[in-house]
Amino acid sequence: MKELARRVAASEKVHLDKIDPRDSASIDRAVGEERLLKLNAELTRLQELLYAAASHSVLVVLQGLDTAGKDGTISHVMSNVNPQGCQVVAFKTPTALEQAHDFLWRVHQAAPARGVLTIFNRSHYEDVLVVRVHNMVPPAVWEQRYAQIVHFEELLASANTIILKFYLHISKDEQQERLLAREKDQDKAWKLSPTDWVERRSWDAYIGAYEDALSRCSTEAAPWYVVPADRKWFRNLAIAQTLVDTLRAHEGQWREALEQRGQIALQEVKAARATDAVPPRPPTVGDMGQTTGGKA
Repeated sequence: MKELARRVAASEKVHLDKIDPRDSASIDRAVGEERLLKLNAELTRLQELLYAAASHSVLVVLQGLDTAGKDGTISHVMSNVNPQGCQVVAFKTPTALEQAHDFLWRVHQAAPARGVLTIFNRSHYEDVLVVRVHNMVPPAVWEQRYAQIVHFEELLASANTIILKFYLHISKDEQQERLLAREKDQDKAWKLSPTDWVERRSWDAYIGAYEDALSRCSTEAAPWYVVPADRKWFRNLAIAQTLVDTLRAHEGQWREALEQRGQIALQEVKAARATDAVPPRPPTVGDMGQTTGGKA
């Protein structure tokens, strides 16, 4: 099947203005939504294998400008996964304790354990995005963070973490429409913030920061994917398809490990049942004598 999310090759220079945020790969919406339902069902099955095998973990990173659809992606793509093996981490403004450590300290603590699928709703990349755009640290500081992020993700990958990073590519016009729509929707009024409009003034600076992050931090072990996000249904489909395709590659390994584990467990159960199947011999007078130390 055609790749719906555009994978960024290692060392590739990304130009977001060359990627259409309204692209739908010529797929009809009704067809796409039907396909998403099937992918969600398959993702549920694959997550169960991931959890049971407990040999790998999965880290999904979601990044994008305001209204790009990070929350919507989680709601629609992860709707059927088992909460027991899934966690969502939303990185907010660092606390005083977090600021007293290196910028990756809080991120490493949130990395998924084996068997767990973790979604980062925003992530460590904020430290080369908003921090850079708003000059929160000197350029010499955020400049070295690209290499530090790459090394950090390589560390996670070496511990069997499957990493997928998605940039939700939305157009400026679409963002404006969504912000205005929020003002008219009482159910979404809680999402309103004046900073959304203030941040739009830095649109070009954010795009430049994202292009550098995508270009400098996409690796074989932790690839970036650019997802056209103006059409919400296609955004969900592209992410679900990419995630399922990636996990499918490990399905055979997980099933083999579970089969071996099951055979061992079955042998142990049979041995335990065989022991229980032999009725205990009633104690004799001689046995009682030996127990008490006396003579019959």
